[in-house]
Amino acid sequence: MADRPTDGKGAERCVVIHPGLKSNCDRARTPQARLEEAIGLARAIALEVAHAEVVVVARPRPSTLLGKGAVERLAGLIAGAPPVAGDSPEVAVAIIDGALTPVQQRNLERAWNCKVIDRTGLILEIFGARARTREGRLQVELAHLIYQRSRLVRTWTHLERQRGGIGIFGGPGETQIEADRRQIGGRITRLRRELKDVKRTRSLHRWARRRVPYPVIALVGYTNAGKSTLFNKLTKSRTVVANRLFVTLDPAMRGFELPSGRKAILSDTVGFISDLPHELVAAFHATLEEVCEADVIIHVRDAHHGDSEAQKEDVQHVLRELDLGVVVASGLIEVLNKVDLLPREEHVALANRAQRNNIPMVPVSALSGDGCSDLLALLDQRLSASGHVINVTIATREGASLAWLYDHGEVVERHDEEETIRLKVRLLPADAARFAKRRHVGV
Repeated sequence: MADRPTDGKGAERCVVIHPGLKSNCDRARTPQARLEEAIGLARAIALEVAHAEVVVVARPRPSTLLGKGAVERLAGLIAGAPPVAGDSPEVAVAIIDGALTPVQQRNLERAWNCKVIDRTGLILEIFGARARTREGRLQVELAHLIYQRSRLVRTWTHLERQRGGIGIFGGPGETQIEADRRQIGGRITRLRRELKDVKRTRSLHRWARRRVPYPVIALVGYTNAGKSTLFNKLTKSRTVVANRLFVTLDPAMRGFELPSGRKAILSDTVGFISDLPHELVAAFHATLEEVCEADVIIHVRDAHHGDSEAQKEDVQHVLRELDLGVVVASGLIEVLNKVDLLPREEHVALANRAQRNNIPMVPVSALSGDGCSDLLALLDQRLSASGHVINVTIATREGASLAWLYDHGEVVERHDEEETIRLKVRLLPADAARFAKRRHVGV
């Protein structure tokens, strides 16, 4: 899809259908909640939702997923959708909030006489519209091509199939499909090569940061949980924020200072979502490596959202796909955001639960800053706890080095002698390396 206007004028109209599979009725989210999320995804690329509903699917049909009666009823609804003033009366897109096979997608397009995309296709459209950096565009294009490669059968249905040609020549349809597959395969190979270069560049950047090493703290969470708002509040930055899904696609990193005076780097990452396409997880692996390399991971949750617990499970699932299962089990800090939207009694109950919880939890309002000081203190504590105690002996004249140790570490013991000071200091491995470098170069 091309870029769409965001002011609502001339926007393409769509219908959103969530197939309520009976086999999924025991999931954490209700079908209506899933439908509301799909509507939010459609609006994220300025589609105007003309109609939305949950269609119960007792047994998925291999040809159309939905039952025959539902397909026919929706065909009439799509064809007769009432016009809206100033907009085209036609429904241009039907969104199925689930996975469609290429055959199901093709058959629904024929039945409804409009473009049909599934949940994966919709998310890829959003990522394609939002990616701004070269890296982001490469990652989205790779994911899109991997997704489209299996759907060429739908793209070329208007061409002939093989018709028993002479010699090596088949039908023109087969020739076109194979030619496109080769072109897509070649482009995928080139994109993967370019993304390897991106990965190498990111590794060099991480190596450079280790030379002047600061601890890295990564924000992860469900899309629209408020990660970018918290990022701006802690780092005093002005990255783009908005109350819609997938505003942040390209990673951002900024330095900030903790209450102890220790400096750290905060990383804002792409938001996760339920049923995040595997193609995107694989394509964005270079970006998400920043999460894998982080010293501390903060899981930002929307405490006001009705599906907060289900969203938590989805985020943890993606983190496990990144081989961060151990961190999920023991190392995350949970930030319960948007507490300013909760009633007073719920806010108090949440604060009490956070104090009793085994996993560190901090209720905050990233918008107002309420609770951010508690979060910063917890980060200081977490970073200090992960440090190692080292013995240091410095000359009494090395006042700058002594001040540096107090600023960046925790002095456990100190013994002042006539010409030297002997210290036991708890430092992060990164800070210990920095201190060794300072002494080596004579700073």
